[in-house]
Amino acid sequence: MPASRDDLFQRFEDLGIAATTKSHAPVFTVEEARKVHDGIPGGHCKNLFCRDEKGFLWLIVCLEDARVDLKAAPAKIGSRRLSFGKPELLMEVLGLEPGSVTPFGLINDKAVRANVILDAQMMAMDLLNFHPLKNDATTSIKAADLVIFIKSCGHAPRVVAVADAIL
Repeated sequence: MPASRDDLFQRFEDLGIAATTKSHAPVFTVEEARKVHDGIPGGHCKNLFCRDEKGFLWLIVCLEDARVDLKAAPAKIGSRRLSFGKPELLMEVLGLEPGSVTPFGLINDKAVRANVILDAQMMAMDLLNFHPLKNDATTSIKAADLVIFIKSCGHAPRVVAVADAIL
């Protein structure tokens, strides 16, 4: 059974991570998210759950306006040809549904199957925003605390300039 929002917030508390969360109507796209994140400071992010041709899984996390070329990204991150992971695989590995992809889902990746790439432009920001496991809220967390959280889940995130440009 995937972790609940309460489990996530307990992990934050255990790690001494300060986070704030604002509830809103469910959003499924970056465009829909833009309509609900007025008044929420910091960088708003998107997450790409991918699989390469060797079967390795990748979670690429970047700013919502970033352009990530999936044909160029493999050379930057050290993988092979990337494609989006299927919803069933997303649920199996991160315990998430499409539209709710978030690095916080790494709390469910007990087998440490996903390789985590944090875009360098995003990590230059102090405050970042993600869904807290479901797409009906936004949680704000410091970039440095995001790394602490990811490491607490057993992952070794890499900061890479994977986004080509901000759209």
